Amino acid sequence: RTKHGANKLAQQLEKAGINAAAIHGNKSQAARTKALADFKNGKVRVLVATDIAARGLDIAQLPQVVNFDLPNVPEDYVHRIGRTGRAGAAGKAYSLVSADEIKQLNDIEHVIQRHLTREYVDGFEPDHDVPASAPMRKPQVHGQARMQQHHKRPAGAGDGKHTSRGRGSEGHNRPQQRSKRPGGRSRPALGQGGNSR
Repeated sequence: RTKHGANKLAQQLEKAGINAAAIHGNKSQAARTKALADFKNGKVRVLVATDIAARGLDIAQLPQVVNFDLPNVPEDYVHRIGRTGRAGAAGKAYSLVSADEIKQLNDIEHVIQRHLTREYVDGFEPDHDVPASAPMRKPQVHGQARMQQHHKRPAGAGDGKHTSRGRGSEGHNRPQQRSKRPGGRSRPALGQGGNSR
């Protein structure tokens, strides 16, 4: 998810004997181009990318995408998994999900309107209950629920004049909440995978 995290993951993969390279905004264009070329020609087996760096990638026949961290914005998940299975080709997307990311997983399922298959990874089974997927609810156009809540016509008000006394727009200035993961924790408590197409 972060530039530092991408570098760290690529280094850990290298130490484990897996050829990997990281691309992100702090890398020079030449370094990003070389990493991408090395990945495409097979010199690098794993390309670790931040969301911003991954947006411009177009890699033919990419067999799978692995989300090491879930995105904070559910729509970014769609962009991530869209890198695989292009032009009718088969592709898989896997996400490593820890227990503190369940809300993000539920938000993603809401955006894509389907439940994702959950599988536990051997050696990473949680020692506590993990909640099931949230029930599907229809997605609403941004702000639609707030409009319905604060701008309903009062009973008996047939003249069409209505003054809203609600504070519907105040929530737009709130900072986004971000998931905080303490350093050094083991990564996946829950594995989840699914076809991208």
